[in-house]
Amino acid sequence: MTAPPLFPARGVLVVLLCLLTLLTGRGAAQQTGAQQTGAPSLTPAQEQRAVAIQKNLRCPLCDTGESIADSRSDISVKMRESVREQVAAGRTDGDIYVFFAQRYGNFVLLDPPRTGRNLLLWGAPLLALALGGVFLWSFLRRAPATAPGAAPAPDEAFDPFLEQVRRETRAPGDHPGGGNA
Repeated sequence: MTAPPLFPARGVLVVLLCLLTLLTGRGAAQQTGAQQTGAPSLTPAQEQRAVAIQKNLRCPLCDTGESIADSRSDISVKMRESVREQVAAGRTDGDIYVFFAQRYGNFVLLDPPRTGRNLLLWGAPLLALALGGVFLWSFLRRAPATAPGAAPAPDEAFDPFLEQVRRETRAPGDHPGGGNA
């Protein structure tokens, strides 16, 4: 007499169906839970505005400077919901940025305001470019007018030491004109 199989085919099928039902039911529950979090429905114009604001806010936890629109962290999800709620409430972009800057500091703004100490951030590159231009202009004005390999300066022709060196370094048969004839 043979032993019955440990798991009959029918039992395996039932177990797989139960697992599948649990997994799909859990996924559906998560999706409906996300829709019931209180995130308001927005018009297409409001949705576009909310996305633009989300792209200008930095995730406070991400080390890479990622915007909250791209980040998957929990705080970014909550910040995105807050942006959507504030857009639906009719707050201006400036009000929303101020709201987040008060809670997280100006660090959270990917486009910091051009006031106070932040002027240094905006002005330093322009100042460095201007100073570099002034330095280059003054350097080019001081550059010698003659190019390398040009005729010697008038003072150089009357230098007796230089003439002596030239005479001593000439090979026999060289003409004083500098070339072989």
